[in-house]
Formats: sequence, C-alpha cells, structure tokens
Amino acid sequence: MAGKDKDLPPISRDEVEVDGIYTNEWGREEYLKRGETFPFDPQNGSTEWKLSEYDFENHHQGRTDERLVPKKKGPDKQVNIDSPFRHVEID
Repeated sequence: MAGKDKDLPPISRDEVEVDGIYTNEWGREEYLKRGETFPFDPQNGSTEWKLSEYDFENHHQGRTDERLVPKKKGPDKQVNIDSPFRHVEID
C-alpha cells in the first residue's frame, strides 16, 4: 500500500503490512502475516479488511493484550473524572 491513502481500509489483493487477525466487512476472520495479500471472500469476491487483533502473544492463552487491540474512537472518558486527591471541605 505504499503511496496510497492510509485512511482507506485495505481491500482484497492489497499487501498485508502487520501480522494479526483481520475481519472483512462480512464478519469473516482471517489470520494474515506481513507480506501476504488480503484474500477474496469466497462468496462475495473483493472485500475490505480491518485489523481486529495484533499478533502479539503475551498471555498463556495466546490472546492479545486488551490494551493492544485497536479501539473505536470515542469521547475521552478521563475528562470528567475527579482527582482522588482533591480537597473536600467539611463543615
């Protein structure tokens, strides 16, 4: 995907850049290694792929650490949390 817009999801025939588990738009999961090409869906042909889990085994179960799984962007949950060290006035 060198020279292509990185905001577009990879599609079938593009080269895999990161080892991991990828999910296509139809929900099919596939483990792919760097250098391979994204496969076609057997029923629907060319499809878009999204990285759903990095290949980084650091647990005895062989699953990726939750902190390394890409999350959907959302509001920052840390904004409204009060500090546990804030001063509380008691009358």
